[in-house]
Amino acid sequence: MKIAVLGTGEVGRRLATKLVSLGHEVTMGSRTADNPEATKWAEEHGGGAASGSASGSGAGSASGSTSGSASGPDSGSAAHGTFADAAAPAELVVNATGGLVSLAVLESVGADGLRGKVLVDVSNGLDFSEGFPPKVVTPDGGSVAEQLQKAFPEARVVKTLNTMTNTVMVDPGRVPGHHNVFLSGDDEDAKAVVAELLGSFGWTSDRIIDLGDLSSARAAEQLLPLWLRLYGKLGTGDFNFAIATTPGT
Repeated sequence: MKIAVLGTGEVGRRLATKLVSLGHEVTMGSRTADNPEATKWAEEHGGGAASGSASGSGAGSASGSTSGSASGPDSGSAAHGTFADAAAPAELVVNATGGLVSLAVLESVGADGLRGKVLVDVSNGLDFSEGFPPKVVTPDGGSVAEQLQKAFPEARVVKTLNTMTNTVMVDPGRVPGHHNVFLSGDDEDAKAVVAELLGSFGWTSDRIIDLGDLSSARAAEQLLPLWLRLYGKLGTGDFNFAIATTPGT
């Protein structure tokens, strides 16, 4: 699958690396075509500038070499470019930017670059202006995911993976025992696509809880204050939420 990962931070790089290892064609998007973090990531995974980007060669490398840590028969390919460069050819777009800037990032992509595509939103609206723990911002009393869906009604927004650290996102086995990942969205087919992607990360179906329509993303985003307090208390991000039910539930 052709996948755009928007965002060059730790979350974006972790997700992009996992997706390449699973055989996907991944382009990391950033504000500029020559972003140092995106360039370094693509080179580490045997790629370069995306075709059509300002720093590209014209031939493109989104389907080029897969040397380095992404090597192997099931490896995908890596490339980098602007947010718009990454999203334009993608079948699925991952928003791994900070929730406070996500709307501006997607506006730079434009409606045409998102129309009809599954948009996986893993962001949280965290405001660090007053230090740690940050405040969780809920746009208009809702969620970042709803804000993005409202701005881009023809995108198919699915909220997931925002309630855990990035290492657990791509490797649930880091945390022993049963624990859960949540899913929110208005489009059932889009949620099925994302659930399949989560399965490839190691999230078995019994661990995936579909919370319902996109308004349920509010609850998932509002878990962050608790997660942040636990992170401060435990001193590690290697934990997750587990929902325990009575047998037969």
